[in-house]
Amino acid sequence: MATYTKLSSGSWRVQVRRKGRYVSETFLRRDDARRWATDAERQVDRGETPTKSRTARLKTFGELIDLHIDDMCDVGKSPLRSKAATLDMLQRHLGKCNMAALDRERLIRFGRDRAAQGAGPVTLGIDIGLIKLILSHAAAVHGLPVKVEPVDLARIALKRLGLVGKGHERDRRPTQDELDRLTARFDANPRQAAPVSQIIRFAVATAMRQEEICKVRWSDLEIRTRMLLIRDRKDPRNKKGNNQRIPLFAATGYDAWAIVEEQRAKRSNDDDRIFPFNHRSVGTAFRRGCADLDINDLHFHDLRHEGTSRLFEAGFTIEQVALVTGHKDWKMLKRYTHLKPEALHALSAARAA
Repeated sequence: MATYTKLSSGSWRVQVRRKGRYVSETFLRRDDARRWATDAERQVDRGETPTKSRTARLKTFGELIDLHIDDMCDVGKSPLRSKAATLDMLQRHLGKCNMAALDRERLIRFGRDRAAQGAGPVTLGIDIGLIKLILSHAAAVHGLPVKVEPVDLARIALKRLGLVGKGHERDRRPTQDELDRLTARFDANPRQAAPVSQIIRFAVATAMRQEEICKVRWSDLEIRTRMLLIRDRKDPRNKKGNNQRIPLFAATGYDAWAIVEEQRAKRSNDDDRIFPFNHRSVGTAFRRGCADLDINDLHFHDLRHEGTSRLFEAGFTIEQVALVTGHKDWKMLKRYTHLKPEALHALSAARAA
């Protein structure tokens, strides 16, 4: 039963003791305390954990998104750019939806709408997974009476409809002629501020990502061992502190150390970055260069694929390639590896020597 006590502040404290369970909350108004106590007793009768007054007032999916973000920020795990963008999208599409109305049918309609807007199977799969995460968090951490089963059913339906699934792995590798034409174009352009030619060659030499290249620092360069520390390298499990040292060598047809020395000779300011340029500007220049040279369907990230493939073609093992690329296992590494059969000639000759 519930016991109500008026505090000296004027607020009301309600205490519920039922079936060996005890919970209490404080409210400004007695009517609010009474309503919460009634709901708490019903939850205990159903074998559920009574929800706190703050969360008991939550009604919409948008409020659950805000609750999830607040909890993650409290433990120092605030959403990074990619997750934050997806949360913003979910807030726009489903934020006003009542929690009780977020059923299988509503989620399937959400999936159809997203697909019509251009979201691919992988992207939509991530969206559905984040919806489930938000609901699971609310149920597990706050005891809210939300169900995740509709999300699982909706995922099955969307998969049957071909809207959720694995993406098509890219196997686009630039030819050496394409790389030569691109680097020559940027070298011949005096108005090009960023050293895009060097960055292209460095990307193939190190299999580094575009953003990583524009963040590495002189202070993280080990001259004696020719090693470079990449800080907070992208990893699906560890968002921060995933630092990795990589060797700067000439195993892919481009000499990473020589490129760094080129940058050292041109260093003229106090910026500690080896390539002190915005990675988005580099990407824009790369796309414009491809368009001007009629090089179709080539992305900057394909240079990482190319560098990885060249390491394998040079005879490095899976474990050795992972020390350069940062991949954790073969399954993750395999999708970046598209070997050319012609490379087997060189491998065979090297083994016979």
